[in-house]
Amino acid sequence: MGGWASRRARRPDVDGSPGGAGGLSRALALTLASALVWGVAHIVTGRRRIGGLLLALYTVLAAALAAAATIYRGDLLNLVVRPDVLQQITGGLVVLGVLWVAIVVRSYQLLRPDGLRLSARSLGAAAVALMCFGVAVPTAWAVRGTYVYRDALTSIFQTGGSNGKNIDADDPWNGEERVNILLLGGDAADNRPGVRTDSMTLASVDTSTGDTVLLSLPRNLESFPMPPGPARDRFPYGFTGDGGLNPGLLNEVYQYAEDHPDVVPGVPKGERGPTLLKATISGILGLPVDYYILVDMFGFADIVDAMGGVKINILQPIPYGQRGDVLQPGYRTLTGKEALWYGRSRTNSSDYVRMGRQKCLMAAIAEQADPRTVLTKFDALASAAKQTLATDLPQELLPALIELSGEVKDDARIDSLQFVPPLIHTGNPDFDKIRKLTDEAIGAAEETTAPRGPAPQATPSRTPSGAATIEPPVQAQGAPSPATTPSSEAPQTEPVDLEASCP
Repeated sequence: MGGWASRRARRPDVDGSPGGAGGLSRALALTLASALVWGVAHIVTGRRRIGGLLLALYTVLAAALAAAATIYRGDLLNLVVRPDVLQQITGGLVVLGVLWVAIVVRSYQLLRPDGLRLSARSLGAAAVALMCFGVAVPTAWAVRGTYVYRDALTSIFQTGGSNGKNIDADDPWNGEERVNILLLGGDAADNRPGVRTDSMTLASVDTSTGDTVLLSLPRNLESFPMPPGPARDRFPYGFTGDGGLNPGLLNEVYQYAEDHPDVVPGVPKGERGPTLLKATISGILGLPVDYYILVDMFGFADIVDAMGGVKINILQPIPYGQRGDVLQPGYRTLTGKEALWYGRSRTNSSDYVRMGRQKCLMAAIAEQADPRTVLTKFDALASAAKQTLATDLPQELLPALIELSGEVKDDARIDSLQFVPPLIHTGNPDFDKIRKLTDEAIGAAEETTAPRGPAPQATPSRTPSGAATIEPPVQAQGAPSPATTPSSEAPQTEPVDLEASCP
């Protein structure tokens, strides 16, 4: 034993002296190499079996990570929207971090020369501590990020959703060719209690191709029928909102249901508004409404800021605010506040032009929310999303929805049809016509994915807002309302390509 200890103490370092600065430098260099590639220190010091096992484990983990990021990226995206899998990933990251730090410390113990002076031992310990810090910090960041992501996921999406549907993993869409999701923009504010759904668009998505038809209804639609049951019993001749003689507006239905639980009996607070509005819009369009997503427009500004802004092409000056501020024309990166006003401003404009801008804004955000942006702004995005989004989409549907959204973002066609004047009269709508045009739009989308031409009865001009009108064109940004289009002109009756509609 004494001879072995003596030989170890006299082990020469790289400059031939036992111990000393050269031995420490070599030990730290090999420790760093072992931190980067597990097993190096063990193999160098003759512990080939353990070193080989560590190297094999390291190779397997690196290969698995590379395969997940490339070959199996789609499967990985499906897994990371499952809270149970995220919890397992969090536990795995903790184990990985502890193991990695232990390998660094043990590697230095095997390589450290004997007979070092106190200053050299302190320097070596500090260098190893720095290496451990370099390993622990990114691992801890990944653990925290996974926890924050899981927390946001479980806060926004509930198990089973409010619909209480059982989702079959093998057939998540229950054999349906289309899924219809109601997209709502809520206009709540501290000085305006309650939620007014000023933006209401039904996205009808082909579950196999991702081809989508967006059907938008104006907030000021009147005289619409209520769904059968207590709501229709109270308003047999159409919604009046306050119960008086004046017609109510479509954007008032959500809050009315929240304030009057007897019109949606048995539905808890927070779900009454979406439940009644989904049923109401289902009756208007003649389509089932499967799910909804509500975006609070004021919280929406936080999402834009968390992204670092959103780039939009503005064609006409858009006045906003109380101080005479103006969004000037050109390609501009809007802050959250500016994006909010871009989607809300009606100065020198109209509800219908605003509807088109809102859709273009949402499309721009979806396009620009790339993985790098989401990764670097993750905490802020997750926090904003928790405060901004509400939905009844169940957690169990998220893997299928992620896969479908990939189809939509890659090469699917997105068409848009707005039920606005002169196509319909908001004060006295022709609901048979609305349902007929809805059926035709869905039918056309199912028949072909080829680009559609303009409506046969006239040549429409596409405005920057996304609404198609008849000459003379209506400027989307700060020009007269489409309601001023002469009634003798034939309105656009077919959906237009959203990408072509947004400048």
